[in-house]
Amino acid sequence: MSADWESLRSECEACRACPLGETRGKLVFGTGVRDAKVLFVGEGPGAREDELGEPFVGRSGQLLDQYFAAIGLDRHTNIYIANMVKCRPPLNRDPSPAEQDACLLWLRAQVKLLRPKVIVCVGRIAAQRLISKSFAVTREHGQFVQRGEFLMMGTFHPAALLRNPSQKSAALEDFFALRDKLAELK
Repeated sequence: MSADWESLRSECEACRACPLGETRGKLVFGTGVRDAKVLFVGEGPGAREDELGEPFVGRSGQLLDQYFAAIGLDRHTNIYIANMVKCRPPLNRDPSPAEQDACLLWLRAQVKLLRPKVIVCVGRIAAQRLISKSFAVTREHGQFVQRGEFLMMGTFHPAALLRNPSQKSAALEDFFALRDKLAELK
């Protein structure tokens, strides 16, 4: 595994450890600043992400950007965004455990290079993989837990918020809690 961003991305581009690499449009490696203190991890790319090669760029990404802006974060200046899997699962289905396993080494390498203080799991898939297998977003969102050297939190996936707008205020509270936690860590 490479120790620099460009080589790591090139290696990931060549990955065919699972069938998703054969069907993707573009690799969705991640985006943001490479010294960010906060890493956001989603589940996997959707159609628009697969087309553009960047995470959270569709309607979900627009909503996520609004939450970022509400607390002074921006994908281009002070955070990094990645996914559990780097290639789009067909028909936007959840990435399988085997696909997550195959891709986890790429996320781990990104974390090693980034060295964030906080990892925010965006949605159930990421939270159940990185925080706890039994993580329930509706019950545990916004709660910080220590996992090794990282503080972690799970929150609602913006696609779920678009389907269920009544949860938007709870998600915004999670982002306010993140803002407050980041202020404590300075």
